[in-house]
Amino acid sequence: MTIRTIVMAFYIATAILLCTGASAQRKITPVQPGKPNPEATDTPRKPDMDKLAHFQDEQGNIILVDTVTGQEYADTLARRIPRMQYPLMHSLDIGVNIWDPVMRIFGQKYGIADASVSLGLHNRYFPTFEAGLSKTDDTPAGSNFTFRSGMAPYFKIGADYNFFYNSNPAYRLMAGVRYALTNFSSSVDDVTIDNGYWPGQEHVNFPSQRITAGYLEVMLTLRVKIAGPFMMGWSLKYHTLLHESKAQYGPPMTIPGFGKRNSPITGAFSLIYSFTLNKPQIETVE
Repeated sequence: MTIRTIVMAFYIATAILLCTGASAQRKITPVQPGKPNPEATDTPRKPDMDKLAHFQDEQGNIILVDTVTGQEYADTLARRIPRMQYPLMHSLDIGVNIWDPVMRIFGQKYGIADASVSLGLHNRYFPTFEAGLSKTDDTPAGSNFTFRSGMAPYFKIGADYNFFYNSNPAYRLMAGVRYALTNFSSSVDDVTIDNGYWPGQEHVNFPSQRITAGYLEVMLTLRVKIAGPFMMGWSLKYHTLLHESKAQYGPPMTIPGFGKRNSPITGAFSLIYSFTLNKPQIETVE
């Protein structure tokens, strides 16, 4: 190798080193005094609002979570809306169901009326107790007998769930369930029997029998305020017998609070007086 070759190799190596240094120097981002470095990792990053998921903690505070980094941010502009806006003991409702009296005007032969008491918890849950009276004196069209059931009480216990629990309590859409129990006496009278051999008819009365029955109701209810504390409620009910004592002379045609045993659908129309026990308190995050 000649001296000329060594000198040329030295010049080439020096040129390569200079180019590499210049390229590395161009990648350095200068930081001016008083201005943050946008590429610095310790600089707080402004969250992308489109990538934030909203969650609510047990105290009702809204927390924003970055779905990419997992970083949490407190939403200080949001209102502190508790999971339950209304207090535990919010209201007490006393109602009267006038469905049966109204239906009697249109020819119904059973039922008297019933009353209910319900406690509003957070304007969401409404445990309810109902009690009523029923009486039947019915001679079905085209039949040869009269079914009678003396004045008898019935009791129902259950609860409603208000879907609009964090909205204005003047409007409620509720689903509910009831278990009902009744004990009553029934009889079948004036049974007309045609005598096929001798002319004329024979009338027979079957003895009274005592029956205990329990049934389940599932209902959908709409309630609205009409004036002051007064409300009106409409209910659509589906009910089914759960148990019934053995009837010596055949099953009763009607059951107190249930109606006709072969009719699974019925309704209710109630007038309610609603007492407000405690008013809601909604705080604001400062």
